[in-house]
Amino acid sequence: MMSDDGKRKDNLPHAVFYGEWVRREEASAAAESGLSLWELMQRAGEAAFQVARQRYPSARRWRVLAGHGNNGGDGYVVASLALRAGLEVEVIACTRDKPLPDDAHLARQHWLAQGGRVVEIVDGVEAAIPWPDDIDLIVDGLLGTGLSGAPRASYAALITQANAASAPIVSLDIPSGLNAETGACAGVAIRAAHTVTFIALKPGLLTGQAREQVGQLHYCALGLQDWLKRQTAPIQRLTAERLTEWLLPRPAGQHKGNNGRLLVVGGSAGLGGAALMASDAALHSGAGLVRVLTHKQYLSAFLTSRPELMVQELTADTLRQGLEWADVVVIGPGLGQDEWGKNALRMTENCNKPMLWDADALNLLAINPHKRQNRVLTPHPGEAARLLNCRVSDIESNRLLAARKLVKRYGGVVVLKGAGTVIADDQENIAIADVGNPGMATGGMGDVLSGIVGGLLAQKLSLYNAACAGCVVHGASADWLALRRGTRGMLATDLLPVLFRYVNPERMFLEK
Repeated sequence: MMSDDGKRKDNLPHAVFYGEWVRREEASAAAESGLSLWELMQRAGEAAFQVARQRYPSARRWRVLAGHGNNGGDGYVVASLALRAGLEVEVIACTRDKPLPDDAHLARQHWLAQGGRVVEIVDGVEAAIPWPDDIDLIVDGLLGTGLSGAPRASYAALITQANAASAPIVSLDIPSGLNAETGACAGVAIRAAHTVTFIALKPGLLTGQAREQVGQLHYCALGLQDWLKRQTAPIQRLTAERLTEWLLPRPAGQHKGNNGRLLVVGGSAGLGGAALMASDAALHSGAGLVRVLTHKQYLSAFLTSRPELMVQELTADTLRQGLEWADVVVIGPGLGQDEWGKNALRMTENCNKPMLWDADALNLLAINPHKRQNRVLTPHPGEAARLLNCRVSDIESNRLLAARKLVKRYGGVVVLKGAGTVIADDQENIAIADVGNPGMATGGMGDVLSGIVGGLLAQKLSLYNAACAGCVVHGASADWLALRRGTRGMLATDLLPVLFRYVNPERMFLEK
């Protein structure tokens, strides 16, 4: 869920930490902050309870699902708070043949001491329990951030039943079944309406299948925010708020030469639209001059559509001249994989200027792999799978790892597109763009992104910063449109008139 300026609500932090690291460090963090783990659990339960009450004030009958770990302990705290508030609450718990962790056991004892009851489900046994139609709210405290595989039978059964119920679900820390490190689901997973995560954001809440499972994301540091600020985050969350770091107001004396000369190579027979969209997006992103080398059949169409472009037929001579003229090169949109495209890529691949490779340039790179440090690669999962010679499911099972593998094999900066786009470079920087929506699942969106990033490269941003800023401009523009028009029927070119809001970030929050 987004506000008018495209920001995700609830003031989520930009620092992202792995769930395993949070579990390992939380005890020492609590001690350093003068807190006990029991106090953290109480604070987590209170935070989740408040979100549930605020979002569903009329919900009177709650069902809390509690696992056999600290996530379940959070669930018992929520149940106790709900019972004290006069609500009708029942706890369904998965039990095991070993004791609960100390704090979770204490939370359970407090629940029982209040007169609460627990319906026990034996872990590992697929059991069906009645799901009355009058349940108003489900609280998911089954599985936390430690999950690495598919949920066991009893958990899977409860997850399936919860998803089938009509009541909304509020998940504690992470939807059960969703991998906190990767955003992948090895089996069934809770489809939450809201997720309240604690201490730190985890990458699995932002990429992979997160958009399908998390719902609206809420965050509570549990009092550890000062400690967390002193830690170095391995991953950054990118939003429109970050754009002012990369895109500074232009000096009054700026001229077109200062804003870069961009060469776009692509648009083979039948694929001219891709090169046109990339070129147009580069202009709308602020590139000073944009030259397009494309198939001769498109020359008049390009100039009619966008007279600000310099358009020539792609030949060996015009490509040599263009490469010498340009500050930055974008190659791939509509390039094709026939000899016309292959020849253009052969002439371009050894260019030492900043480049962006997309679409068929990536498909041809997969056939003839080589490593260079002066380019941005922008694959979607299918192209990434070809580049790594694996399955798309392998890419989606761990998108952050896939992006790192692509950087290691091909160099430069990689933008792994998708819900929760991942940007990585060879200096171990990695970020997740927390922007975008399902309306972007349409042809040409990737071409527009290539043009935006290319345009920002032309304006002298580094490869990594241009990739980060470009992904945010692209996704935030789509979010602005989605809020006003919905997601179905959004076209790639619909973004072009909106880009000015985000490539001029000093003004974007003034424009309503």
